[in-house]
Amino acid sequence: MCGIFAVHNLPNPAADRSRFIALSKRQRHRGPDWSGCYVGQRTVLVHERLAIVGVDTGAQPLLSEDGKLILAVNGEIYNHIKLRASCDPGYKFKTHSDCEVIIPLYRKHGKDLCHLLDGIFSFVLLDESVEPPRIIAVRDPIGVTTLYQGWSSSRPGAVFFASELKCLVDECDKIISFPPGHVFDSHDGSLTRYYTPSWWSGDPIPSQVADLKSIRESLEASVRKRLMSEVPYGVLLSGGLDSSIIAAVAARETERIAQAQFEARQRRLAQGELGLVTPPSGGPYSGVTEEATIASWPRLHSFSIGLENSPDLLAARKAAHYLGTVHHEYVFTVQEGLDAIPDVIHHLETYDVTTVRASTPMYLLSRKIKAMGVKMVLSGEGSDEIFGGYLYFHAAPDARSFHRECVSRVKNLHTADCLRANKSTMAWGLEARVPFLDKAFMDVSMGVRPEDKLFSKGTSQEFDEDGRPKMEKYILRKAFDVSPDGKPYLPQSILWRQKEQFSDGVGYSWIDGLKDHADRAIADEIFEKRSERWPEDTPDTKEAYFLRDLFDSLFHSETAAKTAVRWIPRKDWGCTSDPSGRSVSIHNAAYE
Repeated sequence: MCGIFAVHNLPNPAADRSRFIALSKRQRHRGPDWSGCYVGQRTVLVHERLAIVGVDTGAQPLLSEDGKLILAVNGEIYNHIKLRASCDPGYKFKTHSDCEVIIPLYRKHGKDLCHLLDGIFSFVLLDESVEPPRIIAVRDPIGVTTLYQGWSSSRPGAVFFASELKCLVDECDKIISFPPGHVFDSHDGSLTRYYTPSWWSGDPIPSQVADLKSIRESLEASVRKRLMSEVPYGVLLSGGLDSSIIAAVAARETERIAQAQFEARQRRLAQGELGLVTPPSGGPYSGVTEEATIASWPRLHSFSIGLENSPDLLAARKAAHYLGTVHHEYVFTVQEGLDAIPDVIHHLETYDVTTVRASTPMYLLSRKIKAMGVKMVLSGEGSDEIFGGYLYFHAAPDARSFHRECVSRVKNLHTADCLRANKSTMAWGLEARVPFLDKAFMDVSMGVRPEDKLFSKGTSQEFDEDGRPKMEKYILRKAFDVSPDGKPYLPQSILWRQKEQFSDGVGYSWIDGLKDHADRAIADEIFEKRSERWPEDTPDTKEAYFLRDLFDSLFHSETAAKTAVRWIPRKDWGCTSDPSGRSVSIHNAAYE
């Protein structure tokens, strides 16, 4: 991923070049590898690059051969090779970047190109072949990448775009979070939804019985395409179900790739095409002659974080040992987490309690990962929304309500988990990819009848014919309970581990410590007047007050605050104001 900044419909864009480069610099952590700027007739495009694919040739903004189409992209297009083959054979690609394919696709399909893209992306494309010059701005279907749109009363008619809020907050007096799955067209000012899967509206309720093979194979395909990388990569491994399944599939795929590369090298050696150099002894390819070092054969690295002896650290250690990953675990303290919170809010650009709680350890871990030279990781966001895996879903009154809550949670991922995964990692120039939010996988999984996703706990716990509990995300667990090759994907204790929200799993003392800190920092008499300070979106706990106060100290405008979205608990389903999974009545059922 990268950072993009664009301003369109300016009377004299060259005069503002330095100003806009300075504003874009505020998000340079997203693109530490290079910066680029294009100044057009009425437009300025600035790009901060994180190089993952096309490392040597993909500097942006990208220009068409005639210089009339100019493109700045944040993201990855996983099906770019297939799309290149569908383009006009007369188009000459100038780079190996996966994003360049957007230019010939636009020439062929106009803004309808959005339907063809498979990936995570936000981009602004400038077309100077028409008069007046036209831009289209696009965000990926679920909003894995971030994008903001703004307007300034001091620059009438101009429209702004940026990957992060902080680039716009001093320039624009109206800012919105650009809606996922939409395309903006400057020719008519329209904002149109292009992503409209059959399940999006919540009606009709799906009736398809869960096909476990399709769930497994579509997720495996999703992980496979997300290993597209020319730089070192790894997996975030909490030891929970979602990250462990992603790690298991990635480990198998990495091993398959390594074996294929090894066999190809052996064939080339036999044909005399390679020199003879002995790699280091030990490891899976000991004694094989090759012209490169053993590092050429990738072995998956996994990363976990938690307080000392936290549930996640222990479970991740077990999963990593089973999968054979090169595992790295990092221990943080409550005080280190508290010290990081101002920086976390600066990067998150939200004051939502749930998001800040989970983002803090992820932010700390991302710094460690990037320091090792890793630039891309796979992560497990989205599974709980798709399968109704949060513990409060057990209180759904019926299957219809369960499905509609799943749809609602998926549609709002860009305000919470996707925002956390993107900004916590990109704060350090680390890209997170999320296989559960693949379009094809979501079509399979969101098309499953909700009756197959319902679950219970405690005395009403149900079991299947194999003695497996009908617990949260049962069909996902069951899909990976048996492997076609006979080797289990995961240990049973990991595959059937109860849901622990990330902010809980890193150690219960983390949330408790944050709440205690807020109780000491916010006096009772100040908290009692909270509605006078914030008559809208009033904090309901001292922790929420503490985080909102920090946000306001960093982003000094109501315009900025309106882009933040707080999680609203389903109190009609028994949720309390505290978003922790421990606050749900059935949390302890699996441990009693």
